[in-house]
Amino acid sequence: MKKRILALLLTAAMTVSMLTGCGDSKSTSASADGVQEITWMFWDDLDATEDLISKGYKETVDRFNKDYEGVYHVTPITTNLEEYYPKLNAMVAAGETPDCFIVSPGPNLDVYVEPGVAADLTSYLKADGWMDTFNGGEGAFSQQTYDGKIYAVPLNIAAACVFYNTEMFSTAGITEMPTDWDGMLSACQKLQDAGYTPITISAGTAWCLSMLAGYLCDSEGVDTAAIDAGTASWTDANVVNAANKLVEISKYFQPTAAGDTNDVATANFYNEEAAMLIQGSWAIAQINGSNPDFEDKCGVFAFPGTDGRVIAKSDSLAMSASTEHPEAVIAFMKYFTDDTAQKYTAEVGGKIPVTKVEYDASKAPAQLAYVMDVFGNAKSTFGFYNESLASTEAGAAFDDTMVSIYLGTPVEEGLESLEDFYKNNVWKK
Repeated sequence: MKKRILALLLTAAMTVSMLTGCGDSKSTSASADGVQEITWMFWDDLDATEDLISKGYKETVDRFNKDYEGVYHVTPITTNLEEYYPKLNAMVAAGETPDCFIVSPGPNLDVYVEPGVAADLTSYLKADGWMDTFNGGEGAFSQQTYDGKIYAVPLNIAAACVFYNTEMFSTAGITEMPTDWDGMLSACQKLQDAGYTPITISAGTAWCLSMLAGYLCDSEGVDTAAIDAGTASWTDANVVNAANKLVEISKYFQPTAAGDTNDVATANFYNEEAAMLIQGSWAIAQINGSNPDFEDKCGVFAFPGTDGRVIAKSDSLAMSASTEHPEAVIAFMKYFTDDTAQKYTAEVGGKIPVTKVEYDASKAPAQLAYVMDVFGNAKSTFGFYNESLASTEAGAAFDDTMVSIYLGTPVEEGLESLEDFYKNNVWKK
């Protein structure tokens, strides 16, 4: 749902609630035995998932409910990634906001901050030294901070990388990982000549394709801040070059990329139906959870040609501003960032912890060391375009434009439509 429309809906929903004196019409309250009941919304099925990070989240939920038995109890509300935000937004608009919900930083969180849906967490983080347990202290919350207030708690850190099948690369005669665009295309051609599908990617889940497009834009020096400010244009030569690169590399995608979801595209990789997967390092948990035997032949390298810049992000937890039990929610959030959960994040899930916890690197998935190396060599990081442009609406327009170009819309025509969107929705403000 677009940011402006959603913000209006959320504001209207909250206004109606205040006028009627009801607050949110949620079922969470103190049960007959005095237990404070809360809900948590997540984008995976905790009972059916093979994703190791999701399994860790289930362990956290179970541990919390056991430790606080008779005091607090959390009930998960689960769905899938593609349906998560539409379902969450519908619940918010209906006055049924979950007490705690997972979010992405940037404009995607801004949507819940502006209309007052997400609670200010600053005082809770500073009250008992909780903030001090995070790497970087207050700096760990830069992407969750608005007007000096913190509205979400990060759970982990991930980088967008290129995962590759080491056996396929060896068979294709690729002995060095590509470090520039020509090297990437050369590797793709060698893999194709060896009979392999070079790249699996999802265009059915638009952000997956636009993540690649974001890397290509960055490699061409596209300045998103300048575009948002109106001092640069989506039709500039560097954006055209990036879009042409997307078209150029798309001939190496799996034939079903247009309709494949993120899960299907990732499965293509760990089922050895394609040689490369361009994805965030959160995929480690999905890859190893679904096919543990594949870990030994799964390598990782930085997306080439970006001059040391890496896309990075974190999953975060927000609290409903209208929850009846903020103390229960905060206690629940703390379980996600305690040593038990954060050690699991690294040692099993393969994501980078956000706290100062010490973990055994020898127990962690092999891919985590590769990702840490990518981060260690990175000159700087930047975010997903759909999370870092002028608004969620602008990010969605970028996503849709890149999918449209991949599907055959001429580059100039596609970028003109994105330019028109900015003229009508961003620059005229």
